[in-house]
Parts: sequence; C-alpha cells; structure tokens
Amino acid sequence: MRRTAITAAAAVLTLATGCGAADMTRQASPFANARGAKTVTLSVQSWVGAQADAAVARYILEHKLGYRVDTVQVDEVPAWDALSQGRVDVLLEDWGHPEQEKRYVKEKKTITPGGGLGVTGHIGWFVPAYFAERHPDVTDWRNLDKYASLFRTAESGGKGQLMDGSPSYVTHDKALVKNLDLDYQVVFAGSEAAQITQIKRFAKEKKPFLTYWYSPQWLFEKVPMTEVRLPPYKEGCDADAAKVACAYPRTPLKKYLNAGFAKSGGKAAAFLKRFRWTTEDQNEVSLMIAEQKLSPAEAAKKWVDSHPSVWKKWLS
Repeated sequence: MRRTAITAAAAVLTLATGCGAADMTRQASPFANARGAKTVTLSVQSWVGAQADAAVARYILEHKLGYRVDTVQVDEVPAWDALSQGRVDVLLEDWGHPEQEKRYVKEKKTITPGGGLGVTGHIGWFVPAYFAERHPDVTDWRNLDKYASLFRTAESGGKGQLMDGSPSYVTHDKALVKNLDLDYQVVFAGSEAAQITQIKRFAKEKKPFLTYWYSPQWLFEKVPMTEVRLPPYKEGCDADAAKVACAYPRTPLKKYLNAGFAKSGGKAAAFLKRFRWTTEDQNEVSLMIAEQKLSPAEAAKKWVDSHPSVWKKWLS
C-alpha cells in the first residue's frame, strides 16, 4: 500500500509526496553497487511514510557511520527489478509482492530479506469520522449503496466515488466494486499528495467521501477517519486479482537488500538490517515532512536527536 519524482544526485535528497517515479531500467545511482566505497543507494517509495524511513536511515548512515548516500525514487514493482540489478542497494518498505519475492529471493537469489521494518501496513476503505458518527451503518460495505448518491462527484459518472491515489499502488478496488456489485466508480487522484489535498478539502467543508487509504499514515491525526468493513480477508482470497471480493490483509512491512550488498555492505548493511521502528516513530517523522514542511534531513535530525535510545540499538 499503499505516492513526484525524485532526481537522483550525489548526496542530495529531495523528497516530495506524489507520483511519477523514475524508470529504473534506464537509470542507476552513481553510488549503487560501488564496490569498496563507503556508499549506499536507497530506493525511496513516493509515499511519505517511506520517505520518513529513508530520511532517518540516510541521516544515520551519513552522520553516524560516515557513508555517502544517494536516493532514487521508483514505483513498487520496478523497485524490485532495480534492487535485483544492483541499481539500488536497499528497499526499506515493501507492502508485499509475492511474485517478485518468489522470482528474486527464492529463485534468482539476487535479493535477500532484510528483516521487518517494525511497522504493520493496512489498506482499506475509509469515510470521515464525522460522517460515520451520523450514519454508523455506513461502516458495513453492504450499506454503501444506500449512500452512493452522497458520495457522487463530477468525476464518478453518476455513481458514488471511491477515491484512490495512484494506479501504481497496491489496489484491488476496481475488482472489489465489480465483484461486490456496488454502485461506485473508482476515481484516481493521481498521487498521495493529490489525494490528501482532496481529503482535506472535503473535510474542511464537512462533506462525505469514501476513500482508499492506508495506515500508518500521518493524515489520520488531522482528518479522523473510520474504516468500512469489507468481507473478511482469508488466505488466498486475493490470489486472482480479477476475482477479489475480500478486505485487504494486514501486512508486516519488510526490508530487502541486494544480495551482493548484503554480503559486502559492511556496517551499512548491518545497520539497515537492524533498522526497525514503530508506527508512531514513522508517523512522527512523516508529520514533520508533510504537514510541518520540514525538509527530510531536518525532520530526520530532529527525530534522531530526541530518540537516541532507539537508533543506537541499530548500530550495535
């Protein structure tokens, strides 16, 4: 789950929420797979939680371990290709891609697991808390059609709007709408940033909305939302993308390293394997970046300065 392109330049990090990731089949960091040099290249996903991971990891690599760090943004599936090819060294936040894991970890062995991030991700459908308080039955998917007219927008073609972010995210929403026979149209905002802008606008005007959203995500602190209960998730219910008719699973987010880097990456690889924090930690940094408008480096420094007992464990 569950997000404006980033220009890869040596030792320069520019992070923004949004969409439009680089094509990693044609782009490589100058630091990636640089044997013998104290360099690391981080793959950064476009959503702000992943940016928070990378900002803190980068800060510690640079300021505590003496590495030069580069970052490259790439969409979720191409990130696996880039990691396998050694174009990036590490992917810090994966939301579950079993096909890629099978191909690269189990078969080709070009990627190795880097352990858990410590954060559990969950995708779902949400309505604003103020609407759920007035209409508590909306939290059962079987009652959604009752409110479809209230969720209608100019973009939804006479049906209720189910707002999604970027088509590149993990989403089964078109199949869910079809297979659950709901009177809704999936409308893509285009990016996490655009989706947040729309959600904030609806909330400011106290308008009803139904949206694909995910946790952890700092926006819940600004716009309280209530999840709509979809048919329960069961193992394998999402195996056929066209036939999905169940909720999204709760996914322990994982890290992955290029296999060569995992062996020869020294203290950097060891640190990245130990990098593990909580949802609260990630949201704290995400909020500083997205809402308080601190640069990723400033947010990372502020978090590192106030949480030494957490990150020092990652160094030993």
